[in-house]
Amino acid sequence: MNLFQSITSALDNTLSSDPTAVIFGEDVAFGGVFRCTVGLRDKYGKDRVFNTPLCEQGIVGFGIGVAVAGATAIAEIQFADYIFPAFDQIVNEAAKYRYRSGDLFNCGSLTIRAPWGCVGHGALYHSQSPEAFFAHCPGIKVVIPRSPFQAKGLLLSCIEDKNPCIFFEPKILYRAAVEQVPVEPYYIPLSQAEILQEGSDVTLVAWGTQVHVIREVATMAQEKLGVSCEVIDLKTILPWDAEAVCKSVVKTGRLLISHEAPLTGGFASEISSTVQEECFLNLEAPISRVCGYDTPFPHIFEPFYIPDKWKCYDALRKMINY
Repeated sequence: MNLFQSITSALDNTLSSDPTAVIFGEDVAFGGVFRCTVGLRDKYGKDRVFNTPLCEQGIVGFGIGVAVAGATAIAEIQFADYIFPAFDQIVNEAAKYRYRSGDLFNCGSLTIRAPWGCVGHGALYHSQSPEAFFAHCPGIKVVIPRSPFQAKGLLLSCIEDKNPCIFFEPKILYRAAVEQVPVEPYYIPLSQAEILQEGSDVTLVAWGTQVHVIREVATMAQEKLGVSCEVIDLKTILPWDAEAVCKSVVKTGRLLISHEAPLTGGFASEISSTVQEECFLNLEAPISRVCGYDTPFPHIFEPFYIPDKWKCYDALRKMINY
């Protein structure tokens, strides 16, 4: 399956096993703009897979209500860039519902899906990576997969998780990534980073699409510099797996973090400061962040904006020579 098919498969599994599950959002009834819900309305009926008005605040507010009533709510925001009208509902309502009611009520069965990240031609409003905004908010979980197999297992874990989850799907990978994905449901634990490649000289950390970039960088570093890189896919942004990253940095002494979102206040800052506090005496070089620029996401200049393998390789070389 490719990535959008693995998402469809996860949603299909949920609808068939959980009679309370509903899926809603803009255009989901006829498959969604990326075809992630294709065929589900025909199979499960228009009471369980249905369109909403173009109102993100309403979509999430409705999802909170559905979840509080005890059903499993899976809301789709058509693009992560459009999640901001729903920001208040997510941050002030969903994230605080259980705490505010002293655990009398909760909306833990709410999952919000949204296509995320750059796509080659998305410009300002179809390319953003807003994960850092939500990383500052206790009470929700934020998850970003790198591949079809990961996407299905992590999405099912988000749906099962007893906290409201935001699941960002790297849209450039919807059709690009293909791998073997079981048709049956399976779960990949949240808040556990994965070491994709063991190494001894530098730790490379990323999530989503950027994982594929740092994997290439690791190969280049090995071939051109003889440098051994440890590659980590963070997978869950909140709550993130600080232990796995720190353990790796203690071993390698160097850390490079890369994401598409702008540098200032990006989630790399959080990782960097935590590692600096925990592993100060183990560091051989300053921590390096290779990220997007502090500008709106450009259209024709996207190739220059994104932190590609050459920018990451360059930063890595500087770190080794420090």
